[in-house]
Amino acid sequence: MERCFIFAAGTLFELHERPEKGDLVIAADAGYRYCLQEKIDPDLIMGDFDSMEQPANGTVLKFPVEKDDTDTMLAVREGLKRGCSSFYIYGGTGGKRLDHTLSNLQTLAFIRKNGAHGYLYDDHFVYTVLENETFTIKKTVEWGLLSLFSMGRTAENVCIEGVQYPVKGLTLGCDFPIGCSNHILEDKAVISVGEGPLLVGWELE
Repeated sequence: MERCFIFAAGTLFELHERPEKGDLVIAADAGYRYCLQEKIDPDLIMGDFDSMEQPANGTVLKFPVEKDDTDTMLAVREGLKRGCSSFYIYGGTGGKRLDHTLSNLQTLAFIRKNGAHGYLYDDHFVYTVLENETFTIKKTVEWGLLSLFSMGRTAENVCIEGVQYPVKGLTLGCDFPIGCSNHILEDKAVISVGEGPLLVGWELE
């Protein structure tokens, strides 16, 4: 099992990737409602159920409200435990809780630190975290937006090709958003980073 789909309780936008046979699907608390809406049968429903009643059906893992992990983080830990290497998180942004959006962006860094890759989907935008690697993004939108942010004190040796504002060897700090609103001009953008973590977001069709 390589792919894990997590449905959280924020705002569900368009599904750009859908679970297939063999993928692990986890509903994090009220993210279960999105599974019902999209006619997706989750393998596991988990959380503290403070935003909806615990479902009567399905495999449910209930946790106390007072805990260190968010419900999304609980789902990520479960996916990592089961050997998943790619995480697709829907419903992890928007809603009424900016703090949960921020925590889910940090969860991407946790996923990368643990040897996997995570993708957090927003409204026609997706985010991932990179560290010590090169990443290629195919252009699917003309003049498509691309933004980069440091997720730590600094992201070192950042290089970007195929964009309106290419850079080489940039040190990107977390105290000035100079990486916001670049544009992909060529067929693909190539991003590399040394020490990070580096948050990368780009526009989808």
